[in-house]
Amino acid sequence: MPLFNQSIRRKIVGIALGLIVLMLVTSILSMVMSSQVGVLLDELTNRYIPAYGDLARANIRSLERSVALRRMVMMKMQEAPDEEAYAARLKEFEEADRKIEAETSDARSHINAIIDDSRTPSDNAALARIDTRIETAVTELRQGMNEAHAKLLKQIDAKQMPEARGTLEHLDALRDQFNQRVDGIRGDMLKQVYASTSTVVGQQRKAIIISGIVTILAAVVGFAFALLVSSGITRPVRLLLAGTREVEAGRFDRPITVSTQDEIGELAAAFNRMVEQLRHNERIRETFGRYIDPKVVQGLIDRPEVAIDGQRRVMTIMFCDMSGFTSMSEGMTPRGLVKVMNHYFTVMSGPIRNHRGVIDKYIGDAIMAYWGPPFIEEDEPALLACFAAIDMADQVPALQKQLPDLLGIRAMPAPCDLRIGIATGEVLTGSIGSELMMSFTVMGDAVNLASRLEAVNKTYGTRILISQASADAIGSSCELREIDRLAVAGQSAPQAIFEVMSKAHGLSVPQQSLRTHYAEGLAAYRARRFDEARAAFNTALEAVPGDGPSRTLLGRIAQFEANPPDANWDGAWRLEQK
Repeated sequence: MPLFNQSIRRKIVGIALGLIVLMLVTSILSMVMSSQVGVLLDELTNRYIPAYGDLARANIRSLERSVALRRMVMMKMQEAPDEEAYAARLKEFEEADRKIEAETSDARSHINAIIDDSRTPSDNAALARIDTRIETAVTELRQGMNEAHAKLLKQIDAKQMPEARGTLEHLDALRDQFNQRVDGIRGDMLKQVYASTSTVVGQQRKAIIISGIVTILAAVVGFAFALLVSSGITRPVRLLLAGTREVEAGRFDRPITVSTQDEIGELAAAFNRMVEQLRHNERIRETFGRYIDPKVVQGLIDRPEVAIDGQRRVMTIMFCDMSGFTSMSEGMTPRGLVKVMNHYFTVMSGPIRNHRGVIDKYIGDAIMAYWGPPFIEEDEPALLACFAAIDMADQVPALQKQLPDLLGIRAMPAPCDLRIGIATGEVLTGSIGSELMMSFTVMGDAVNLASRLEAVNKTYGTRILISQASADAIGSSCELREIDRLAVAGQSAPQAIFEVMSKAHGLSVPQQSLRTHYAEGLAAYRARRFDEARAAFNTALEAVPGDGPSRTLLGRIAQFEANPPDANWDGAWRLEQK
């Protein structure tokens, strides 16, 4: 509709103008009707009621005229007539006569004004009859009274008192007859007053009703008009809000409908373009998320300065490797090998992601991951890394059963297992590489140590080895066993290394016995009490047959018995190979 294709400013101005027009129409109609009622009220106040009052005063003047006449007669009937008093009474008589004429004339003037006014509804025929009756009554009164009055004066002057009394009675009869006519005219005039009053009241009630109806209609029309126009504004706003919530929820596949051509329509079109760009960016992010950990992608987007400047942070590094991979891969086709490795990486990457770790890269059959700020809190990296390692180790039995099915063989040519090394320390984080290609990674001694610990598992026959710093950070949240004091290749100072056996309170009775006797044997081994150490390690093997660290240290004891260590031996073992 053209109405909804206007700008918001024009819509709002249109609503305001429409309401103003409705208000003006209502006001003009009220003014017209009020003016009509005012005309009727003016006629009632200034014509009907004054006319009726004039007729009532004419009655009074008639009585005053009669009283004055009687007083005149009384002044003449005295033995010594009082001419001065008679003249005064005569003057009163004549004044009353003139007032009767004036009152009736004023009443007729008001009545004729009513008849002549075409603006007001009135019973002009009835008013004309009243006018005629007034004229007739006054004329007849004038004629009869003048004759009787002249006759009365002659009789009084002639001292004909009996005849004067008869003439006076005749004058009283004429007066009564006049008053009766005037009373009848007044009654009819009062009816006209009542009729005019009813008309005024009716017109006023009609004006109120019509004004109320028009006001309600104006309000309804104005509300409907405002609702229609405002809905044209608010509906696209609601659609835009709903679209925004969809985007906030991460759903970019629902563009909003552009239903107007105003500013909101332009905003909706821009919003759709933004959603399309977000959808495109999300596809890019999902695509790169297969090659770069999503946390790194998001972190680089939110804080690009981290990648540019680089930072030193304390992080926990994990290296994970599949044992027996080389022998297993020799007899596989390339497609089968890729299939096995993809499944292996999928299974082992799950616990890392579930515990908020960042997968840095896949190196052959190895996985490098790390935990630390800004991706997680500073006190969580080591614990989360160990929890992830325990879950990864728990996946090994199921993985060993799945691999033959993936390869289409009955049994694996060589057993596969897992080796994990974890170290905590200060590393450099940032984008490392050349001008042609960069990689957001971590570098430092902790990275090297984690890689060495992963390889050391092969020496001790363990799955998960962690550094001293990682063990200190974990505390009692995991069940640990100190394995040895070791100086890996590239390090001069030895440090304790620990095996992660389970989560807290997760050891079985044989495992608890193993840890206890192994700790006794390790203490005797470092004190060069090799016989005592051998007995303790054998007891540990009785608790858990095949325990790799116990067998490894028993082998060292045999070597030391043949070639005893130097006098300054500190009980640590040094690996010269990486």
